[in-house]
Order: sequence, then C-alpha cells, then structure tokens
Amino acid sequence: MARRQLLDLGFSEEAIEHRLAKGRLHPITRGVYAVGWPGLSSHRRWMAAVLACGPDAGLSHRSAAALWGIAEEKGRTVDVSVRRRSEYRRAGIRARSRPALRSAEFVSHEGIPVTRPTRTLVDLATELGSRPLERAVNEADKRDLIDPETLRRELGELAGERGVPALRELLDKHTFRLSDSELEVVFRSIATTAGLPQPLTKVWVNGFEVDFFWPDIGLIVETDGLRYHRTPAAQARDRLRDQTHTAAGLTTLRFTHSQVKHNREHVRAVLQRTARALNTSQSAFPVLQAG
Repeated sequence: MARRQLLDLGFSEEAIEHRLAKGRLHPITRGVYAVGWPGLSSHRRWMAAVLACGPDAGLSHRSAAALWGIAEEKGRTVDVSVRRRSEYRRAGIRARSRPALRSAEFVSHEGIPVTRPTRTLVDLATELGSRPLERAVNEADKRDLIDPETLRRELGELAGERGVPALRELLDKHTFRLSDSELEVVFRSIATTAGLPQPLTKVWVNGFEVDFFWPDIGLIVETDGLRYHRTPAAQARDRLRDQTHTAAGLTTLRFTHSQVKHNREHVRAVLQRTARALNTSQSAFPVLQAG
C-alpha cells in the first residue's frame, strides 16, 4: 500500500510509524509498504512500482505484457506509464510520462492497474521485433484477451500511434486473403513452375470440397487466410477433413493465402518435394465424388 492510501483510510502518521516499528508494514520504496511480510513476488513488485509513481499510473509495455501473460518482462525493471507530466526517477522503475493517455486505456487485472490488451500490444510493437510481437498477438488470442479481428478494429481508434503500423502489417500478413479467382491464377502458376500438371479446383473428395486436387498422385492443397481467428468449430472440421483424406491414402498440404501471394518460392519447393515423394509410391486413389 501507499502511505497516501493509509492516510485516506484514516490512519494517522503515528499509527503508520507504529506499524512500521512492529513489522506489520515493510518499506519497499519511499511512501510504499508491503503489508504483513517483506517478500516481493512479481505481482507485489509491479504493484509497488505503480504506487510509487502516484495516481494515474499503471503497468505498461513489457511489464504489462508479463502481467497479461503474453510476453516476458525485460530484466527486473518495471515499466509504468503515468497519465500526467512526470519526471519520476527511481531505480528499478522505468516511468513514462504520457499525459495524452486516456483513463480508458487502463484497467485493473489481478488488482493491478495496467494498460488494456490492445494498448499493451501497441506499446510492445514499439520495442519488439516481428517474431516476438507475433507470439504476443498469438498469446493474447489464446488467452481470450483479444482476437485479431477486434484488435484490427481497435487499432483504427489509435491511428497515428507509433506501434500501430507494425501491428497492422502483422495482422494483414496472416489474415490476407486472395479472391478465389486471384488465388487460382497465382497457384496454378506456382504448380506449373514446380513441374506439376494443372490441378482440379473446387472439387469434392471424400465428401469435402477441396481447393486444389491432383488425383493422379493423390495430393490435396488447402489454403487458409484466417490463421489466428478460426473458430474451434472450423478447426475441428479441418481436422476431420485431413483425417478423412489421410485415411483414404491422400496427402493434404495447407498454405496460407499470404504464402501463396508473397512466399511463392517456399510453396513451389514444398509442392515439388511432396510431388516427388508421392510419385515414387503411387497407388490407387479414390474416385472424385460428384459435387
């Protein structure tokens, strides 16, 4: 607790000093005390840093990410954002003066004031590379803190913020989706350069409509532009599709639309290696079912 909080609760200066002398309060930093025992867990350390920075303060950046469970804190320096002009300097605390930050950007999580998930991710985007940022977005989605579609929408409210462009680029990279006609044109070209014959498209195999199919070698290719926010039901259907095709002796490959559009060499190489392996062990495959 902060000294100011104890005074607001009606404790006198003498009462506070008495509890300090008796070991009921333990000084952590100036004006901030641990109650009952002096040990500092991560949560106590975070709360002490927020209290030390005064009113209108909350965890942010990597410390906020650590509290949310989406990324690791860097060392033991606590990141705190303060919604007012502040020149607070204290060892172990990185206080950031951010008077333009709205009060709605702070919420309480496990009793600690902290930037909300979207703001935390925007702040992280100013400090992390693309891969750790991608992991943080994935973790936020897995923990049901925010899904990519909601994140993309909320980024519109934060236009102009430093971290927004990096997050938008990341989201577009993994949710990018070609139209069916564009996808077919691009993918057929990749298949040709990989040495494969032209595939059948949008045909039914084993009771499922597939994107691309080579019946002579038993190869199916599915494409997916919704990497992050596919529903559990959609994921379950994909598993059932793949299992059914595998049980029938077919091979299924999955590529994202982004890979087809922007990483064609990788798609070509995988197609080529897979086709080569299948050509060495050709067998009878199921007949296409009518659509």
